[in-house]
Amino acid sequence: MKNVWTLARRELSGYFATPVAYVFLFFYLVFMGVMPFALGGFYEREQADLVPFFQFHPWLYLFLIPAVSMRLWAEERKSGTVELLMTLPVTLWQMVLGKFLAAWFFTGLALVLTFPMVITVNFLGKPDNGVILASYIGSFLLAGGYLAVGSLFSASTKNQVIAFVLTFVVGLLFVLAGHPFVLDWVTGTVPAAVTDAVRSFSFLTQMNTISGGVIDVRALTYFGSLIVACLIGSGIVLDMKKAA
Repeated sequence: MKNVWTLARRELSGYFATPVAYVFLFFYLVFMGVMPFALGGFYEREQADLVPFFQFHPWLYLFLIPAVSMRLWAEERKSGTVELLMTLPVTLWQMVLGKFLAAWFFTGLALVLTFPMVITVNFLGKPDNGVILASYIGSFLLAGGYLAVGSLFSASTKNQVIAFVLTFVVGLLFVLAGHPFVLDWVTGTVPAAVTDAVRSFSFLTQMNTISGGVIDVRALTYFGSLIVACLIGSGIVLDMKKAA
């Protein structure tokens, strides 16, 4: 694991070597700060909680996370530095995990910087901070799911724009699978078991479960399995590209 952490630190420091990290953090914090008040009815609800804050995360991550994940491998492949990485005394799987962890830590940092929202809601009332903590954990896991999907598509192409679009489209499918509109349509056309299966694969469903204050084993298994599967896929794709 030492090599993985070394690679993760290298990648993480690389984010802040360019303006990309600061631009991302700026827009992330602006959107996360404005949406609950502008569209979520934060004050109008007259409830001391952060439900309006977390309900936008699956949708905002659709745009923000692919902007981070698209450069994981596409940039390396386009510039040719991926061949240099392959000569380092580390395995391909260590590189895949190290890059993913760096991106996950970076988005985790962005999430931590939204802590003033917690201070605000505690100032205005007496929220259930246990539920808020669970929601933060859920959002962090959600970001990991998006990043793993993005890693797979970034490994598959040299074009960052294509990686962004593919990650966005697949992420949108994962979100819409749990949207009431889709579920209502599916309920009327397929058996209940299929509807439940579609619902269980949705980012919305898993996030809503955790945001209710319950860190369900099924949600942990879901995000863990998704992350592992996509990272394995990333490694396989990169290995195939190397051999080609």
